[in-house]
Amino acid sequence: MGKAEAQPARPLSPHLTIFRPYINMMMSILHRITGAANYFGTLLLAAWLTATASGPDGFMAANAVTASPIGLIILFLYSWSLIHHGLGGIRHFIWDTGRGFELPTIRLMSWATLAGSVTITLIIWFIGLTKWGAFS
Repeated sequence: MGKAEAQPARPLSPHLTIFRPYINMMMSILHRITGAANYFGTLLLAAWLTATASGPDGFMAANAVTASPIGLIILFLYSWSLIHHGLGGIRHFIWDTGRGFELPTIRLMSWATLAGSVTITLIIWFIGLTKWGAFS
């Protein structure tokens, strides 16, 4: 090749701006996001456990933070993240067995993961809040 020759045009890699977002693509991205969120949520859980194990003052401080509106939102999102990531793991386990690769099945399992995670999280929180007297 001479130094004055032009390089042939090469195809560009596909990017998110080119593709229409399919549910299975969004669930793949969300699975990675929830994995990272679970890491940080577990660090917060460890900090809460450490504070409560330090004595009554630590317990009161940890409960004050956890029971605040922001603390409850974080707990709700962390519980949803755990459930969503777990259901996504079950979906991946099914794929590891060599099943569920038909496009309609992939879409169904993706929607089921999303709907199931929201439903299970809401049920758990409803039961927990009912037990603690939030609805009385």
